[in-house]
Amino acid sequence: MSAPLSRFPVPESIDDLPEDIREAILAVQEKAGFVPNVFLMLAHRPDEFRAFFAYHDALMERESDTLTKAEKEMIVVATSARNRCLYCVVAHGALVRIYSKDPLLADQVAINHRTAPISERHRVMLDFALYSGLEVGELTDEWQARLTEVGFTHDDIWDIGAITAFFGLSNRLVTLTGTPPNPEFYLMGRVLREKQ
Repeated sequence: MSAPLSRFPVPESIDDLPEDIREAILAVQEKAGFVPNVFLMLAHRPDEFRAFFAYHDALMERESDTLTKAEKEMIVVATSARNRCLYCVVAHGALVRIYSKDPLLADQVAINHRTAPISERHRVMLDFALYSGLEVGELTDEWQARLTEVGFTHDDIWDIGAITAFFGLSNRLVTLTGTPPNPEFYLMGRVLREKQ
C-alpha cells in the first residue's frame, strides 16, 4: 500500500489545474520521466506553487559567482537532513549524485558532513549553512572571513544563506503535508547509466 501524497487535497488530474501549473508539471515530467510528488502537493494552492517555484528557480537555476549546482544541492541535503526532511534528502541527494558524479557523496553529507571526505571549502560552506539554518545565522566578520578565505564571494554567501532559508521552508511544508519522496529518486545517480 503506497503512502498518500499529502494530508491535504491534491489534484484529481493535472487537467484540472491552471494552464501555467499544468505546463510546469508536464515539463518536469518530460525531463525527469515522472512527476515529483512535491509538485502535486503544492498544486493544492496555485499562487503558492507559483511563488515557491519562482523563488526555487531564482536560487537554484541562476549562475552563482562560484557555487556549482552540486554545491547548492549539497547545502540542501545537509540542511534537510538536520531538519529531518526525508523528501528533500532523497530528492536532492539524487541531484547531488548526478551533478557531482559521485554516488556516495549525498549519503555522506546527509549523515555527517564533518566526517565526509569533502574539501575544506565544502566543510566551511556546510558549517555556515547549518549555522544559518539552525542557529542565529548572522553574517559576522568571522564568518565572512572564513567563507572568503575558502573562495566564496559576498554573493555566494547570500546564496548559501538564501538556499538554506528557502529549504527550511520547503522542509517544513513537506513534513507538514507528509509528502513522501518518489521511489524513482532513490536510484537516481547511484548506478552509472551506459552511454548510448
